Amino acid sequence: MSRREEERRRALFTRRALLLGAGQLGLLGFLGYRLQKLQLEEGERYATLAEENRISTRLLAPPRGRILDRAGRVVAANALNWRVLLTAEQAEDVGATLATLSRLLPLAEGEVARIERDIRRRRRFVPVVVQEFLSWEEMARIEANAPDLPGISVDVGTTRTYPLAEHLAHVVGYVAPPAEADMDGDPLLSLPGIRVGRAGIERHHERVLRGRAGTVQMEVNAVGRVIRELDRREGVAGREVRISVDAGLQKAVRDRIEEGTSVVVMDARNGEVLAMASQPGFDPNLFSSGISAAQWREWTRSRATPLINKTTNGLYAPGSTFKMVVGLAALEARVVTPTDRLTCPGHYDLGDSRFHCWNRRGHGALDLRGALKQSCDVYFYEVARRLGIDRIAAMAKRLGLGVELEIELPGTRPGFVPTREWRTRQGKPWNLGDTVVHGIGQGFYQLTPLSLATMAARLASGRAVQPHLTQAIGGRPVMGARAEDWPSLGLAERDLKLVREAMWAVVNEAGGTARVAQLPPGLGALAGKTGTTQVRRVSREQRERGFRVESQPREWRPHALFVAFAPYDDPRYAISVVVEHGTSGSGAAAPLAREVMVEVMTRLRPPAAPQAGGAAEAGRLAEAPPPARGRP
Repeated sequence: MSRREEERRRALFTRRALLLGAGQLGLLGFLGYRLQKLQLEEGERYATLAEENRISTRLLAPPRGRILDRAGRVVAANALNWRVLLTAEQAEDVGATLATLSRLLPLAEGEVARIERDIRRRRRFVPVVVQEFLSWEEMARIEANAPDLPGISVDVGTTRTYPLAEHLAHVVGYVAPPAEADMDGDPLLSLPGIRVGRAGIERHHERVLRGRAGTVQMEVNAVGRVIRELDRREGVAGREVRISVDAGLQKAVRDRIEEGTSVVVMDARNGEVLAMASQPGFDPNLFSSGISAAQWREWTRSRATPLINKTTNGLYAPGSTFKMVVGLAALEARVVTPTDRLTCPGHYDLGDSRFHCWNRRGHGALDLRGALKQSCDVYFYEVARRLGIDRIAAMAKRLGLGVELEIELPGTRPGFVPTREWRTRQGKPWNLGDTVVHGIGQGFYQLTPLSLATMAARLASGRAVQPHLTQAIGGRPVMGARAEDWPSLGLAERDLKLVREAMWAVVNEAGGTARVAQLPPGLGALAGKTGTTQVRRVSREQRERGFRVESQPREWRPHALFVAFAPYDDPRYAISVVVEHGTSGSGAAAPLAREVMVEVMTRLRPPAAPQAGGAAEAGRLAEAPPPARGRP
């Protein structure tokens, strides 16, 4: 090889060596740069990611807040829920384990299939629920046989319980697993086994009762298996809610009523609901463990509608209990005076139409007090004609009828009070005959027992009290506990006094339609008004043939109503009673209202202060009639 050729090859080798060295140097430099960036600039971020992969943070469900009655008795609480879990990884043979377990705890075929399906869908170290709501005996039996049950463990959670069962179901409500519509961004709702309020107080105060989730930090391996617990922070329990209902009174009232009956008792001074009962009801405890398809069909297909709270959702024409509204509207508009007397011959003619009074022989000449006392229809036909439907409707709404009430029960219906403008929107004229019929509480009216009790409370107090159930949240009283928290109705005191006196006469004076509702000595006097509302029209031919409603099938008989307040001289309690197809207010609703009011005043009335003359004298003073004013 020539010298020139050797120099050329040596130069080529040198260039290649330099290029290779430069490449290696560049690669080392890039690796150094990346190392510096990972270690110094992004080291903290990657350390955090690694820690997050190692540590799993899980939510802990807090205890749901309890619900108490006005005396502090628990009406919604949390109970231990023992449940059986199966971890497939720890079981040598899942089928054999389930077979052994089924001899201690019977499992339906569908349950076994569901358990096996859950195991296939999850990692084998993740436990699945075999059965919930074990009794103490079942739990103890499984624990005693634990050596023969590889993979089986007993866990404890909580479930919602309602000690009064169906007696307070419509008021307290119930809980159930959250639906998609319930998701409000709270991660707590995604936890297995969590329950949310579905009705009643449980639903209205859901956020208060739910509380805030706690957290637990677990160290896990690469596949997610728990190695150990690192940290635990318990959640904040839901706050307690105290309601105004007296649990003992509520049970006593429901024990007295039959299917299709509704009773509402309110504090006439501040609107607190003391009892709210309707029949039939349902057991809310069944929702905690899961309602069977058969049970749900039974409830939803029943004509008695046990899931419906009739006190807030039952709609009825008020009948003669509405006559106080017409009377107050007439006094305010000055279409009649307290001493004006109208004659009742037993019927009222308007054009070619004849409207009958319940008393076919007529009541003779009556003033407003006498017309309310004897519930004369003819008097109120004429007064309604003079007033017009719009002034009647305006007074009804001032007294809480046909308007939204502030009760904390979702889905409460406001009822309906018609007006001329409403009829016009329907494309139909409002006739004078419509006004006449509405003067006695018939026609298009649709009112709830709750709204009728509100009317009675407003008549007694003269204030725009709103019915409400919540007394305190987390131990702190809510607004509305005092009479002065509610504004005045703006009605003249002399007009209210006259109507109250007439209601006193209905119960306590000869000729009143509710003499059967008089309270026993020592409890004061009850002031009230009966009502009877037809559910089927009675034709003229039927009247001429001597129609008797008592001979008709029950579903054709009128509803019976009664509203009242007591004691007359110092009103504290207001009540409404509706008995579906009870035939007459004086025969069915008024006696029941008397029984309930005796129960109320016996349980809740504060002891009277000692007075000169003794207790007997104090009782006589309380029962003394008001001054005779405009008596017929």
